[in-house]
Order: sequence, then C-alpha cells, then structure tokens
Amino acid sequence: MTARDRVRGSSELSEEILVERAAGGDMAAFEELVMRHADRLFASLRRFGLDDGEAQEVAQETFLRAWRSLPRFERRSRFFTWLYRIGFNEAQRRLARRPAAGAVVSTEQRPVDELPDERPGPAERAESEALRAALERALHELPVDLRAPVVLRDIEGLSTREAASVLDLGEPAFKSRLHRGRMALRTLLTPWLATGDL
Repeated sequence: MTARDRVRGSSELSEEILVERAAGGDMAAFEELVMRHADRLFASLRRFGLDDGEAQEVAQETFLRAWRSLPRFERRSRFFTWLYRIGFNEAQRRLARRPAAGAVVSTEQRPVDELPDERPGPAERAESEALRAALERALHELPVDLRAPVVLRDIEGLSTREAASVLDLGEPAFKSRLHRGRMALRTLLTPWLATGDL
C-alpha cells in the first residue's frame, strides 16, 4: 500500500485530520494540505509584492518550514492561518533584501486578477482591467506593513482575528493598520476614480 493509498479520499478528510496525520509524519496527508493551500498561498505572496519566481521560492520555503515545524504546531489557529504567517514572514525577509528605492514594478505583474468581472461589455471589461491595474499599482506603492493587512483581510478574506494572527499583531493594532492601509489605498486611487485613468 502506497502513502497515497493511505490518504485515498483525502479530499473528503477534514483539515484537522490531515494536520494530525501530517504531524505524525504522514507525507501523503501533508501533500494533500499543500494541494489545498498552494494556490492561495502563492496568490497571497504575489499580492505581498513578490514576483512569480520569488513567490514560488517563498511558497516552497514556507511549505518546507511548515513540514519541519508541524509536530510543534499548537493548533491555536487554523492550519492555513499558521501557514500564511510562515509565508508572510518569509515574504518580509525576501522584501527586506530588496533595494529600498528606485525599484521598478513590471506592468506585466497581475496579482489582483481574481477580482470578479461581472460586467459583460468590452468597455466595461476595459474599465475593470484599468481598475485592476490601478489597484495593483496602488497596492505595490503601499509599505508592506499597510499592504499586508489589506491583502489578508480584503483580498484573501481572512477574518480580523486570523489576519492579526498571521501578522503577529493584536486585533486593535491590526485594525489600525488595516484602516491606515485602506485610507492610503483610497488616496492612491482617488485620481483614477475621479478621471477613470491612472
């Protein structure tokens, strides 16, 4: 019997059971956890400001660190919250190594592609694309300490408690940063909202 056979039907297993099995050394259970969270973690890392290659490297490092630390995971938070915290810390380390000023962000990067586009016409689609591009540029202009709360809460949809835990902040401090991040985004997007082009 292969490891994969032991976790057959793992897509139906609860995350709690998979975490328990993985913490006991079951690689197939951990692989299922990776499959469940890899795309969302990668998208979050992109939104934190990493390019595709960096996000892939940081995601791999995140899962490696999670595997090594899983037996010590205290389960005070949900697995993905704990995983994102590891990923966020890795992303911060990566971003801290970047040059502080003069960095050029490629217009090819598209980390906010998952915004829904419910308007059918070409003009509306073009406007939506412009908004996505403006939002992407504005997010990249925010400092990480303001960007991370906005990404985790407003884009990833984590609860305030979960997002604060990922950032290792108390809820009041998290709410303050989230508010400041939203206000900074509003300021950055005001010219686009007023004119429709940024």
